[in-house]
This record gives sequence, structure tokens and C-alpha cells, in this order.
Amino acid sequence: MKRITLPLFTIATALAIVLALPLFAQAEGAADVYKAKCVACHAADGSGSPMGKKMGAQDLASPEVQKMSDADLADAITNGKNKMPKYPAVDAKALVAYIRTLKK
Repeated sequence: MKRITLPLFTIATALAIVLALPLFAQAEGAADVYKAKCVACHAADGSGSPMGKKMGAQDLASPEVQKMSDADLADAITNGKNKMPKYPAVDAKALVAYIRTLKK
């Protein structure tokens, strides 16, 4: 039986791609959730829409929000906060990671 060997670089590259795919899918999914559930109040860039500002929506890109712990942000997403409704079915961890990309 003839043995087939692949260069280490090829194996490492393939492994990196396979391991990175879930991260890309998770980030894309979180962006879709943000667009569907958060943009109305927090705006696309996280700064807050006019309606959201009237209702007290925080600027998600602000240092105050960005310094919050992941657990606190996930809790606000899952359980709601002030006038923000609960989103228990949302992948809060992925959405928090997306919110982190909005920082100023």
C-alpha cells in the first residue's frame, strides 16, 4: 500500500480554516441578530438611534458600556434592562462579542 504524505503547511492551513469557520459563522449570526433586534434602538454603529436615545438606550460603543463585564452585558441581553426587553433565546455570548467590535 502506498502511503500519501501531505506537507505540514497544508495540514496546518486546513486545520486553521476548519477551526475558524465556527467563529466566522458565530460573528455573522450575531451581526444578523444585532440588525434584527438591536439596531432600532442602538443604531447600526451602536451609538443609539434617535428613538433609542429618547428611551434611554445606551451608546454601546461608549467606554462606559465597553468596560462592562461580558457577564453583565449578557445578563442585560438575556433578562432586559430598564425599557429594553428580554431576549432569552439569543446567543448572548456571541452578541456580546459583536458589541465589543463597536467600541470607539
